[in-house]
Order: sequence, then structure tokens, then C-alpha cells
Amino acid sequence: MVDQNKIRTAVEMLLEGIGEDAAREGLRETPDRIARMYSEIFAGMDEDAAEHLSKTFPVASNEIVVEKDITFYSICEHHLMPFYGKAHIAYLPNGRVVGLSKLARTVEVYARRPQIQEQMTIQIADAIMDHLTPQGAMVMLEAEHMCMTMRGVKKPGSKTATVAARGCFRDDPQWQRLFFELIRKDAKFNQDLI
Repeated sequence: MVDQNKIRTAVEMLLEGIGEDAAREGLRETPDRIARMYSEIFAGMDEDAAEHLSKTFPVASNEIVVEKDITFYSICEHHLMPFYGKAHIAYLPNGRVVGLSKLARTVEVYARRPQIQEQMTIQIADAIMDHLTPQGAMVMLEAEHMCMTMRGVKKPGSKTATVAARGCFRDDPQWQRLFFELIRKDAKFNQDLI
């Protein structure tokens, strides 16, 4: 659980550390605002993906499920700066599916904690495999990292893509091709791809 008192104290010290007066009018309420904000953006620390993925529904056939362009915002654990982008998720059911909003909620569980994109991608794929027990799953994250765009190398617009494949998506290149085809903008499902 986020300790707002510690955050307030830390923000006051940070402001003093950069040479600011934490008591001046424009900054007086900043420690409180930051503490409330951190409670929101790090809410995933107290959540478990199982909470969202545990309620499933039976399906008559095991056709691919793809949810793409799930917007997420996270905080890089190396610089405590934001990275943000889109998540794309696919899984091949094994008799049961989960509500589509639950996939987006699973992304949020892992995005709302200090994180690196590579690990977040793996965590989402593993959570889907662990809780839905599908035939396979594939996750791709595409994100822009503020630690690369506003400091250091300063390359705005550059994006990082990470992919995790499990089960049939790892073992069969046809499923991987289908995934990439379906997440491309305006892609249409083509039965011939599988």
C-alpha cells in the first residue's frame, strides 16, 4: 500500500534538494498532490491479475481472441519517468474465455507499478497462461519512454517493442504471423492465414 506521508516528506526533500522553497505558494500543496497521484499511478502494487482473469465463460469453439491497441501508462523503475503506449494481446482458448475488459484490466495491473517494459510484457503473457490456461498467448507492447525522449539520448518519437509468446504462439510460426497480421492497423481476419 502506498504510504502518502512518506511520499509527502520525500517530495518536500526533493524540492529542497533542487534548490526550491517547498513552502512557497506555488509548491505548498505539491507534496499532497504528488502523494495522491502516486496512489493512483501505483495502484497495481496492491492488485493481482488473478482477480480479473478468474471469471471465465465456456465457448463452443476455440477461435483466436485478439484485443489490440490497449493504451497504457507506466513508470520506468530506472528513472521513475513515464513510458506509455499500446498493448496487443492474443490467446487461443482451451474451452473458456474471459471478458474482454479483463484483458485491459490485466494490462493495468502490471502497468501501474514501477516497471520495465520487457518484464511487463512477460508478466501479462504469463498471467494469461496461468489463469486462463489457453493453448497459447502472445503479447506485444509498443511504448515511448520519457527517459529516452526528454533526457539522456533525447530521441523523441522513438518506440520500443517487446513481445512474449507462449504455447502455440511460441511453437508455431503460423500463429505468430496471424498475430502480427491482426494487430496491424485495419487488418481483417483471414482464415487462410492459419
